[in-house]
Order: sequence, then C-alpha cells, then structure tokens
Amino acid sequence: VDTLERFPIDIQPFRDMIAGQQMDLYRSRYETFDELNLYCYRVAGTVGLMSSAVLGVDNSTSKAPWDQQTNSYNPVGEAIALGIANQLTNILRDIGEDARRGRIYIPLEDLERFDYTEDDLFKGVVDDRWQELMRFQIQRARDYYTKAERGIRALSRDARWPVWSALMLYQKILNVIEHNHYDVFSQRAYVPKLPKMLSLPIAWLRAQVL
Repeated sequence: VDTLERFPIDIQPFRDMIAGQQMDLYRSRYETFDELNLYCYRVAGTVGLMSSAVLGVDNSTSKAPWDQQTNSYNPVGEAIALGIANQLTNILRDIGEDARRGRIYIPLEDLERFDYTEDDLFKGVVDDRWQELMRFQIQRARDYYTKAERGIRALSRDARWPVWSALMLYQKILNVIEHNHYDVFSQRAYVPKLPKMLSLPIAWLRAQVL
C-alpha cells in the first residue's frame, strides 16, 4: 500500500500480468509472433511499466532549460520493449527445459518458415535449420533491446545504472547461446560471474553519458 501511495501505478498492468500467467495454464503453443508478443507483454512488458513508475523519469531530458512546460517524456514503449526483450531471451534460454515439459514458445509460423518441426525440437535437433531459426529469434530479441535502450536516458539518473546493468546482462545470455552454437537442449546458457562483474562499470559509464 505504501508503494502504491508513493508511486501511483495504473491497475491495468497488474490485470494484464495475471492474464498472462493464466495463459500458461491453457496454452503450450503460439501460432504467430503476434500471439507470443501478447504473452510476452502480459508476463514481462507489464513489469517494465510497473518498474518505470517506481524508477521515475528525468524531466530534464525531455525539454530545454528555457522550456517551462511541465509535460515530460514517459518511455512507456521502451519500458514494455525491455520487458519483452527479457522474456524473449528467457524463452530462448529455456527452450530445452520447456520442451521437456511439452511446451513450445517459439511461434509455430517460425518453425514452418525454417522447415523445422515440433518433432525436431522435442528431439533436440541442432542443424543448419535450427541455427538459422535461432539467429532469427536472437535478432528479434536484440531489436527489442535496441528500442529499450532509447528510453533509458529518460529515466531518473539513479535508475539508469541498474537498468543498463540488467539490460546488458540479459543481452549477454544471447551471446552465450551463440557461443554454444545455439545448442539450448544439452546445456543452459548462463553468464559467468566474471563477465557479470566486468559489465557493471560499463553499465555505469553508459548511465552517465548515454
């Protein structure tokens, strides 16, 4: 209650998140990316909306010093994009684990596009088709990260470093998947402790200058 009083947040993202969690109760496939995108918004894009309300916006980034208008830029789209990017990354990292549970989050239209079947996925087939499919999925996630980056400078100064840190660490998961030759079936992509630590000062610098 104290948080809601100090940081007013619309109720809709909470409702949307519950709807997303309910989707996991009755869906184990997504035909199109539009369907998956809705799921990602509900379970993760909503987190971006809730978080940005607490993190706050830096009004000085949206107007010139002589501009007396009080309207400020609120990076709603970018906050949602970061949540979706993180969820897409989770999906790619957890493909093997989800497959063992009978779940496929990669859109079926994408499987068909690269001539890769559900049976191939359940068998953990890593071939040229799979690698091309994964390159496509990773680039899609990176496009969302790129959009999200544009909104970080609009956040309050204290919020930029942790957001940059989270974004960079999640992006590194995609790098690890590539390093593992897209094998997400026999090994789980994770970022070792040292690269995590080394990314923190870089994130701090980005928070100061970008």
